Amino acid sequence: MWLLGGWKVVGQMPDIKKAIVPVAPHTSNWDFFIGVFAMLALGLKLSFLGKKEIFVFPVRRLLTWLGGVPVNRASAHGVVADIAKQFNEREQLILALSPEGTRSKVEHWRTGFLHMARAAKVPVVPVALDFAKREIQIGQPIEIDDDIEKGLKEVQAFTRQAQAKYPEKA
Repeated sequence: MWLLGGWKVVGQMPDIKKAIVPVAPHTSNWDFFIGVFAMLALGLKLSFLGKKEIFVFPVRRLLTWLGGVPVNRASAHGVVADIAKQFNEREQLILALSPEGTRSKVEHWRTGFLHMARAAKVPVVPVALDFAKREIQIGQPIEIDDDIEKGLKEVQAFTRQAQAKYPEKA
């Protein structure tokens, strides 16, 4: 279905066992489905963060099977440490998430994903969803140090050129 829609992948996931993959821009529910189709088509095993409210019957089991990890967005306290712990306990974990934290227009991206990467000592591999070109663009790994703002600018620079499904929300 994904290939029939004319989507293609530009770049490739690096051969690493652990990483955080911020996917942007995120303005539509379709972003999730494009990501799932790409994951399945490429044979990737990814996990993803999602708001706990979507992990309900009857889709909870499917979301968990696809790699979903429910997050309580009302209580961000401890999420960074919890995710860093999961990275330390697992042999492999590629975690995809939306750096905006929502499909709505935001003035500033959340930086929790960068703090997670730094705490877990894993790279960030930026991914851009470009609806104009029907491309999933995969960037080079970025090592995150104490300069979180620098890491944020690098990820945003990579994803900025991609056109969102709803550009007015990006």
